[in-house]
Amino acid sequence: MPLKLSIKTIRGRAIPLPGNDIDTDRIIPARYLKEITFDNMGKYLFYDERFDAKGNKKKHPFNDEKYLGASILIVNKNFGCGSSREHAPQSLMRFGIKAVIGESFAEIFANNCTTIGIPAVTSDKADINNLMSVINDDPALEVQVDLETNKVSYGDFSIPIKQQESSRIVLLQGRWDSLAELKEAEKETKRVAESLPYLNKFE
Repeated sequence: MPLKLSIKTIRGRAIPLPGNDIDTDRIIPARYLKEITFDNMGKYLFYDERFDAKGNKKKHPFNDEKYLGASILIVNKNFGCGSSREHAPQSLMRFGIKAVIGESFAEIFANNCTTIGIPAVTSDKADINNLMSVINDDPALEVQVDLETNKVSYGDFSIPIKQQESSRIVLLQGRWDSLAELKEAEKETKRVAESLPYLNKFE
């Protein structure tokens, strides 16, 4: 089984989350950053916007049953702004989100998404609004994100997308997973380590 995982096409139902400047503190409240692993981050995604003080559900797209099981998130402008916490994309991934389509993203957030294999791709405002509208009318519609052709397809529509080219390449080539990269280069890494005097006995 290959260590590298190439990400070329992502298919799934989508969930629209309208609003500009949705920051990382809204995505994952700061009090949950104290956990020592990312395992439970999916439970805390948009927690303060999804639940009241007593734990009762509020009206929110991530609580809406019609979007249950959706794996592609659609957002507007400057999504993921604020602090650079990597917990934000981790919480999305562990909730089940596999790709994010938006007007724009905070650069660090987009890079953190790439690092865990989540494409964060952009399109213009009109196309994003159309995508949100169509999905709102038909939540069961499949959306396809194609990183090779730089297109998102849904129903009778196809819209162009953009992504930082370096991020697109590492996703397509399966080089986004740094641990897999290290494992694949284990012999070479060991050889280099053995040649470094400060890692070995020397006089």
